[in-house]
This record gives sequence, structure tokens and C-alpha cells, in this order.
Amino acid sequence: MLISKKPIHFIVALLVAFMPLISHANPSIDSTAVEANSVVHSDEASHDEGHAKPTDIKSQINAFKNHHVLDSHDMTFFSDYEEGKHYGFSLPIILWDNGVQFFSSSKFNHGESVAESNGNYYVINHHDGKIYKTDVSGTITEDEKTGFPANERPLDFSITKNVMFIIAISFLMFFLFTSLARSYAKNGSIAKGPGRIFEPLVMFIRDDIAIPNIGVKNYKRYMSFLLTVFFFILFLNLIGLTPLGANVTGNLTITFALAFITFLITNLSANKNYWGHIFWMPGVPKLMRIVLAPIELLGVFIKPFSLMIRLYANIFAGHIVLMSIIGLIFIFKSWIGSSLSFGLSFILAILEILVAFLQAYIFTMLAALYFGSASEEHHHEEQHV
Repeated sequence: MLISKKPIHFIVALLVAFMPLISHANPSIDSTAVEANSVVHSDEASHDEGHAKPTDIKSQINAFKNHHVLDSHDMTFFSDYEEGKHYGFSLPIILWDNGVQFFSSSKFNHGESVAESNGNYYVINHHDGKIYKTDVSGTITEDEKTGFPANERPLDFSITKNVMFIIAISFLMFFLFTSLARSYAKNGSIAKGPGRIFEPLVMFIRDDIAIPNIGVKNYKRYMSFLLTVFFFILFLNLIGLTPLGANVTGNLTITFALAFITFLITNLSANKNYWGHIFWMPGVPKLMRIVLAPIELLGVFIKPFSLMIRLYANIFAGHIVLMSIIGLIFIFKSWIGSSLSFGLSFILAILEILVAFLQAYIFTMLAALYFGSASEEHHHEEQHV
């Protein structure tokens, strides 16, 4: 059987079930809030309103860029600034504030209105995109010392745009790979249907990532996680290149969650040999062991941190650069400049597809390396000094 019958079930469950909850810690920037903040207000009155619409082309491009790369409490496909209309659909708001407060994000009117629920009033702050409790006027007071809002913040478990795509990809992966597994069972380990497309990738992860880095003896323990994290990152990377406006893997809290789960698997499944090499490294003088121990222990935390930053920075920066080059088409307004921008953006979009596969591969490869070092058996030739 290609896929192990003894996967790390609790880790896969954490990845699928708790990822949406972890992502709620991310500042959910409402698209209209970002658009309003991209405009330089001409006087104090317009600043107090805080909902000015982008009027010049550069401000509109910045609004579209921010709308694409940042999370939000609604799904907006595009906006008509002349008529002040937004085309999309609302998402559910779930707050814990003296009980569960459940209502639609349409009450915020894309960040322009105060939402009321069971006598409580809430508003989306235009600076950090978070939901704060307020009064009927929607006033947000700032702390004089810190400059941050002093209003109370309810616990936010809302289904944001990123969470919606995480749930959608989770269901897609579940149905896609359960059908692949069933086709193996029915057709003598021969894939049929859509599974034929993904079978080479599954075999690649097994034969070229898991077995060489973890070993034949232990690789099956980690195969389920490696397959899940590879296709999870890959599918989300590819969706991020579409006009849907999803930038899930360019979200720091999402990459933190993936890296944290990798950190847990590595250290919870590690054997005595792994910890022995960290705290009392064999083969070196005892005095050097004392010096190396804190350095090796620091490396335990640096490794998942590098996983988190690498994936986030590459995806986020790629989206910003691509959107900026596309925006130049509308700024130049000439056949020479627009043609050059279109050609450059087309080439960059192709490179971004390569980056989508590459970042999924790198994350999976490094995770397999960490798992391999954690499960590596003790070599008898290593003797204590």
C-alpha cells in the first residue's frame, strides 16, 4: 500500500481541525478598511470619517494589492468606486462576548458601519483590521501611552476569507485522496480518475523525500503528514495566484501553525539519540559539550522559525511584486509601457507557479530532514570520550 496504514492520526487532525482556529490570531484586514487607509485625507473632517474612497489610480492600485494579500471578514471580488458598490458575499462573524455573538459581516458594510448584536456594538478598526467593542457611535479610543485602541476586544472566531479557503482545500484534499486510496484498493494498486495526476507526486514524496531523509524503517510514521503538508501548501499557493484574492500561505499565522506542528512532531517523536546529540554531543571533548549544548538547543527553535519565515516571505513578496507590475499597466496608459508591464507580469506569473511548487517541496523536504534527525538510530562507532 503506498499510503501508510499507521499514520500519525492526531497530527493530521491538528492540521485540518485547528488550523482555522489558529489563523484567527491574524489581523483580519477588511478590504474597504485597507482602501480607506491608502488615501491621504485632505482635512481633519475627512480623517474623522475614515472611509474615504481611493480616487487616484495609484491609491486604487494600492487598495487592490492590499485587498489581495491581506485577510478580511468578507469575500469581495471587485469594487465599483464610482457607485460605491462591492461585489462579493459576506462571511459569518463569530465572537465570544458575554456568550456567543453570531451575525453576518454584512452588518459592518465593508467596515463603514457599526454592527449590533444582542445589544452589543462592534466596529472594525481601520488600522489593524480587528473587531473592537464600542458604543452606538462606533468610537474607538486610543491609549495615551501605547497609542493602541483601548476598547475591549472580544474573542474572534470568525470565518474569514483565509479560513474559508483553508476549509475548502481541506475538503478538496479529503475527497481527492480518499478516492485515490479507494481506486488503489479496487484496481490492484492502480490509480484511476484524478488520482493518476497526483500519483507521481505521492510517489515522489515517498521515494525522493521521505525514504532518503528518514529511512526505510521509520518513513511510514511520517508519510501522512508529509503528504498532507505538501499538497496543502501547494493547493493554497496555486489558489493564491488566481484572481480570487486568497493569500493564505503568505499569512504569517498560517505558516506559524504549519511550522509549530512540524516542531511538535519532530520533538515528540524524537528518540534518546536525538536528545543525546543536543545536550551531550558524543565524539567531542566534555568542555565543548557544555558550550555546544545551548547552541544545539537554540537550533531546535530556529529550525521551525526558518520554516515559518521562508514560506511566508517568498509567497507574500511574490504577490506584492506581481500585483505592482500589473498595476503599472494602468499607470503607464501607453502601448509601450503597458506592453512591457504585461510581458513582465506574464513571465513573473509563470515563475510564481514554479515558486508555488518549489516552496511546497522545500517545506516538505526540510520537515523530512528534521524528522530523520529525530528518529535516527544510534551508531555504535560513536563512543563517549
